[in-house]
Amino acid sequence: MRELTYLVAATLDGYIAAPDGSFGFFPFEGEIRSAILAEYPETMPVHARGPLGLDGVPNRCFDTVLMGRATYEPALSVGVTSPYAHLRQYVFSRTLSQADPAVPVVAEDPVPFVQRLKKEDGAGIWLCGGGKLAAALLPEIDRLVVKRHPLVIGSGVPLFDGPFGPVRFAPEGTRAFAGGETIEAYRRV
Repeated sequence: MRELTYLVAATLDGYIAAPDGSFGFFPFEGEIRSAILAEYPETMPVHARGPLGLDGVPNRCFDTVLMGRATYEPALSVGVTSPYAHLRQYVFSRTLSQADPAVPVVAEDPVPFVQRLKKEDGAGIWLCGGGKLAAALLPEIDRLVVKRHPLVIGSGVPLFDGPFGPVRFAPEGTRAFAGGETIEAYRRV
């Protein structure tokens, strides 16, 4: 069965974006950049793949990406309707209309939808964001990979934006980088 991995950048205080949904304050440089490009090249959007030297680089971990509306909208705002054309893409929203035939907008409950995806053949499923979708899909998240940046922002979009409900994950490992960033991996217990 396929796994759902929530791989996302976060601050020390647990935010994945600013209050307005922007995330450009996360630096993408140095050792952590090299690690992400080597291990998760498919997490780079189409418009960045060429400049990053990833044209023709095969997907390593995922063949499907899931996004909430707020995660998808920055691409739409600059005219990119298919930000991860090298992956199967799904956007979860009850208010957004479909902007590209390659990017279905799913208005149904995300849990049964993801349960069906997990039963299909294929590589892993990447939950790209955001916090509300992550909270809704928490029962289906098998792995959590947090690219933790040494920043505190005080408020914003939390890693999981949902009701209180403890769910246990076991650490798989942590790697620290010279710039103060870490990549923390956890597996559902």
